[in-house]
Amino acid sequence: MGNLILLVVLLVFSSSSLSFQVLASSSFSKVKTLPGFQGPLPFQLETGYIGVDEADDVQFFYYFIESERNPKEDPVIIWFTGGPGCSDLSALLYEIGPITFKPLEKDGSMPPLVLNPYSWTKVCNIIFLDSPAGTGFSYSRSTEGWQTGASISVDQAYSFILKWLEDHLEFQKNPFYVAGDSFSGAIIPLIVEEIVNGIESQQKPAINLKGYLQGNALTDGNYDYNARIPYAHRMALVSDELFQLTKQSCNGNYVTVGSRNAECANNLAAVSKCTKWVNQEYILDRKCEFASPKPNGIKEIRRSLEEDFENIILEAKLPEYGCRAYNYLPAYSWANNESVRNALHIRKGTIGAWKSGDHDMNIPYIGTLAWIKSLNLSITDDWRPWFLDAQVAGYTRTYNKLLTFATVKGAGHTAPEFKPQECLAMIDRWFSDTPL
Repeated sequence: MGNLILLVVLLVFSSSSLSFQVLASSSFSKVKTLPGFQGPLPFQLETGYIGVDEADDVQFFYYFIESERNPKEDPVIIWFTGGPGCSDLSALLYEIGPITFKPLEKDGSMPPLVLNPYSWTKVCNIIFLDSPAGTGFSYSRSTEGWQTGASISVDQAYSFILKWLEDHLEFQKNPFYVAGDSFSGAIIPLIVEEIVNGIESQQKPAINLKGYLQGNALTDGNYDYNARIPYAHRMALVSDELFQLTKQSCNGNYVTVGSRNAECANNLAAVSKCTKWVNQEYILDRKCEFASPKPNGIKEIRRSLEEDFENIILEAKLPEYGCRAYNYLPAYSWANNESVRNALHIRKGTIGAWKSGDHDMNIPYIGTLAWIKSLNLSITDDWRPWFLDAQVAGYTRTYNKLLTFATVKGAGHTAPEFKPQECLAMIDRWFSDTPL
């Protein structure tokens, strides 16, 4: 099966229901043109809904884009964006899809859609899935359907995959991968486990599972969040002396601090003074008004983004120019435009809102390495650089000939936004079982 798992580490939208149409358990349509893109689409785009619970009350919306190389033979990947609750439209438009917005103009006018020369659809077929219900254009017709959790998410994702393959018999034999980034790292391994269980029990249709891929993956909070301060030290954001004092007083635990440990709390406050003015999503970028939320946890990060985005959208002009995160603003107007919704065949009554963050101190690469170390896997290809065009593109290590860990040098959250050429080369090599 080759390198079964690829973990990409970066150095470094939600909907509400009104009244919905009662439709069949699944429906899909071909999309030939899109508002904002000049001329017919030069790739095959399909959108649709699939019911994923017993009553088909929960309807998952998806975008499916065929490979531009050889769709009948190339891998099929299903992509889960993080959040939790971020629409896959963000991955399609800003990460790995074939179209993207041009950078925002100074006058704030709506930028056109253009082709992404480093789209992953150059080498694979991609299903972009809005999951769970309440994400993007996915919804539920019942109150019970809005409930979420790991078990529910896994069951619904697996149901979607089976039903999608039933509707697309021509792709059943293609190599199949589960992929995603950020918070989806908590759920993807569980989905893969469910697929493996289905394969072992001869569930039909058979899924030709080959592996899974995670970028900036949330693995275990104890590793991910406790890696932020060591990461800040490695990046020269915190002095050697302060880091050593903090490490000693907190005993290496920077998340759960006892109420009696005043020394640890004081040292953490000193660390915060050094880092709070840094864009923690991408430390090389400027910190914009809303681009770097307060890193107090997933819920707080999302709430901060929502509040700040709303404040900025109400303004006639952008308060600053040159912030990368402002490039995400066109998705608001575009996704909620009636002509766009008609083109995408969005069901009436669906409301969408998208939020994105920007280099990753929130889930640092050293936290992922610590989590991998806890698995006690054997190293079969030790830490080394990987190259593109005779230049170092990042660093990689392989475990048990099954798990490949890779960094993308100079990238942020998420890597394809910052280093699209390197990411395309990386994924193409991994699919073909070629060492990085």
